[in-house]
Amino acid sequence: MDFIGELLGYVAGICTAIVFLPQSVQTIKTKDVSGLSFGTYVIYCIGMLCWIAYGIYLHSIQMMLFNTISLVFAAIILYIIIKNKYGRE
Repeated sequence: MDFIGELLGYVAGICTAIVFLPQSVQTIKTKDVSGLSFGTYVIYCIGMLCWIAYGIYLHSIQMMLFNTISLVFAAIILYIIIKNKYGRE
């Protein structure tokens, strides 16, 4: 039973970690952020930082790893949103 739980944890972690990969690739290619919400990505990045901190507290490599990957992809999108919507024109 432990194996199934670990497997589910890894599958969930991988899915959560790469959820923003397609959006990141598309945003990098097109630089189009017109349909993306600044607030959503700020809140999401804060949430990921909290999950990483919680993973550190629990000494959970899975939690730290997968949430860091997710944070990187979301932060890339957030950076492009800030640069394109709020940067110098």
